[in-house]
Amino acid sequence: MPLLESVDTRLQQAMKLVLLATLPGMLAMFWFYGWGVLINLLLAGIGALASEAVALHLRKRALLPTLSDGSALVSATLLALALPPYCPWWLTLSAAMFAMLFGKHLYGGVGSNPFNPAMLGFALVMVTFPQAMTQWPAAHGMDLWGGLQQVFGFGQQPDAWVGATALDSLRINKSLTMDELFSTNPAFGHFGGRGVEWINLAFLAGGAFLLQRRLYSWHAPVGMLASLFIISLLCWNGSGSDSHGSPLFHLLTGASMLGAFFIVTEPVSGPKSAGARLMFGIGVGLLTYLIRTWGGYPDGVAFAVLLMNLCVPTLERLVVARQERTRP
Repeated sequence: MPLLESVDTRLQQAMKLVLLATLPGMLAMFWFYGWGVLINLLLAGIGALASEAVALHLRKRALLPTLSDGSALVSATLLALALPPYCPWWLTLSAAMFAMLFGKHLYGGVGSNPFNPAMLGFALVMVTFPQAMTQWPAAHGMDLWGGLQQVFGFGQQPDAWVGATALDSLRINKSLTMDELFSTNPAFGHFGGRGVEWINLAFLAGGAFLLQRRLYSWHAPVGMLASLFIISLLCWNGSGSDSHGSPLFHLLTGASMLGAFFIVTEPVSGPKSAGARLMFGIGVGLLTYLIRTWGGYPDGVAFAVLLMNLCVPTLERLVVARQERTRP
């Protein structure tokens, strides 16, 4: 019993640190997008905790120990931060409930899930409701009342509040050079997406805090960011109209830093050995770039993570085989 209590305490402490580390990125998103970020967080938290309570009741498990460990709240937070602010309330709830039921409890709960629950919920709504998932608001969003009207679909809806993201604009661009996109397209900022570049830097700061606290090792995040940087550098053909974006653009656009420091580092669905974690991160970075550039979705972090989740057993076996070959 003391050992179980110690494990539960360590899990709670780890979840608190992760939630604390998301605050810089969360505040940056609130600054640029407004109340929709907080509405997403509230709805995702309610959906995740409610569905987890139902699953625990059906499985005849004690509610309080699992609900209080913070894992459901962390998954809900990461999911909410990945969803477009002001998306419909039912979309956020559906994603959060699916993440908990099919990404976590279907496999036995905490410590058993082979897929990242937050990314599984994100992938569901991205595939089933692609139009709603591309409606990202323009910078500085709406006031609270306007945000509630948009999310819950009542009252007078604003005429224009969304625009194409920088990744979307780059993917469909056929004629403008990168310099022209950055100077004329409102979705582009200084180095990446307008506002998104600062949000990515905020998540980078939170990730550096977690690395400093040694909550996880450097292998997965460095592997992802390094491979994303290298492949975007190799495929970068300058600022012409056929450019796929610079390495800095890809690092500071989309969910790059959120993915690197808060998604690929998920300990249960990811590899356990250092070498496998490094390969896992490298694979996520490469797949993210391929999906962004030639795939059907503007940002590929969620799908890249889920695909690499499937490869975790193989990665672990490769590491073991290499250790056996090099053993004297």
